[in-house]
Amino acid sequence: MCCNFEFKKLASTLRMKEINQSFKVQFDYKVIFTEKLFQISNTSFVDYFKQFNKAARVYFVLDEGVSLAHPELVNEISSYFSHYSNDLVLLGEPLIVAGGEDSKNDRTHLDNILKATDTFKIDRHSYIAAIGGGAVLDMAGFATAISHRGIRHIRIPTTVLSQNDSGIGVKNGINSFGKKNYLGSFAPPKAVFNDSAFLTTLEERDWRSGISEAVKVALIKDESFFRSIQKDAAKLAKRDMPSMEDLIFRCAEMHMDHIAGGDPFEMGSSRPLDFGHWAAHKMEQLSNYEIRHGEAVAIGISLDVTYSYLQGRITESECKEVTDLFTALGFKLFHPVISETDADGELKIIKGLKEFQEHLGGELTIMLLEKLGKGVEVHEMDDALIKEAVKKLEAIYSLA
Repeated sequence: MCCNFEFKKLASTLRMKEINQSFKVQFDYKVIFTEKLFQISNTSFVDYFKQFNKAARVYFVLDEGVSLAHPELVNEISSYFSHYSNDLVLLGEPLIVAGGEDSKNDRTHLDNILKATDTFKIDRHSYIAAIGGGAVLDMAGFATAISHRGIRHIRIPTTVLSQNDSGIGVKNGINSFGKKNYLGSFAPPKAVFNDSAFLTTLEERDWRSGISEAVKVALIKDESFFRSIQKDAAKLAKRDMPSMEDLIFRCAEMHMDHIAGGDPFEMGSSRPLDFGHWAAHKMEQLSNYEIRHGEAVAIGISLDVTYSYLQGRITESECKEVTDLFTALGFKLFHPVISETDADGELKIIKGLKEFQEHLGGELTIMLLEKLGKGVEVHEMDDALIKEAVKKLEAIYSLA
């Protein structure tokens, strides 16, 4: 009886105790702008690793589309590593993976990277360098994040979209359960190398697609940047490289500033850089990813800008400036999936709001426009007004 009493007394005392801990982790990484990264005369890549005073063991994951467009790339990488063998060690042949959303929908590609980490004894002090578009970087980044609780990751984006937005961020992931980026992690890369030479072989759609993310960040953060995109629209549509390089640098700079702004791992429900994305993600899924991400973002932004106008937040003239810019850049601002309805006659696209809310962790937070260059967050959307916005886009752009 005495022992039982003493045990209860001890248990009661322990229940009143607690241990609290708080710590910060510093993340530093560079985005290096260059051209023809793996030419022997270009020391950007090897110079980055020299600072660590230890030969870097690197395994490459290569987007199939990039491999086909640049058939000399694998040999260039091999020659580069041979030339700088005191500082760089190449681990096997590059792994070729499907490009685009296929890389995130088919887990075989993820599994093949994970197998390679075992085959080549890739540890937490080794590097996996991914060369490709944003989807491949997302998938490869997720693989590095879950292997050994974090293998060092190098990103080499090859599209406009990945060089100015997704490839320089901290997100990684794959698609699952019919939802975009359902599985993923927040894990910053060790470095990003933006090689402008990769842009020269892009298909027209991929060249254009990434510009929508620059328009996005300009609309919610910087009117002067929006005006510069307007001014350069004709040049950008004609694939003027200096104009594109300026756009990518400014957009990347603003993206990096945002990451440093207080919530890089999105612990809250505010995600201003996802302006136009609630509809874009759903459109991609409904089209079975036939729509490029940037194309869907252009339509999603146009939808939310039209909604902002219908709510009286911006003028009709401001709304038209945005949609006119997208059309000047060559975007189509209507796709049949945006007006698809379910058995109850409800727009399927509206389900994207609920999925977006779930992805945010509960509270719906959507970015709309207050004026060109300034976004405003709202916590509810009017279904009837969304339908009206869709009808407006359909009436104006369905035959364009």
